[in-house]
Amino acid sequence: MPDSRQATVEHQNLVTINISEITGNLNRRARVHDDSKLSPEEKPYFDKISDMSDVEYGSDEYRARLKEAKPGIKHHYEVNDHHPEHYGEEGVYGMSLMAILEMLADWKAASERTKSQPFMQSVEHNITRFDLGGFANILRNTVKELGWE
Repeated sequence: MPDSRQATVEHQNLVTINISEITGNLNRRARVHDDSKLSPEEKPYFDKISDMSDVEYGSDEYRARLKEAKPGIKHHYEVNDHHPEHYGEEGVYGMSLMAILEMLADWKAASERTKSQPFMQSVEHNITRFDLGGFANILRNTVKELGWE
């Protein structure tokens, strides 16, 4: 009778290599995340909205404050692929899974800079904002798996 042990171990090693490539991509993204916010095209605008701790994410007041930084935000979306706005009409559906994971980590970090609310509430807001349909459950499940609820 054949022994599948060697084939399974080889498969495990290949999966480990592949996942290492994925985590390498994510680590690179983490190192350069939002570097453009320090550029002359963006920093002066983000300086205006650096403290958002007194507003609730997605609220009318939140959106009003963002208008103060609109030119910087526009540039930010143009040069950062972790924002659905980077992809025009395609939005999230033009993104790679790597960009989507960075986006989710970005949403989590951003939610911690605004008035306290459960992170899942921010996710639900963005699910509606970006009309994510069936993809929404993948985001919800990922948030739960990471314990970010």
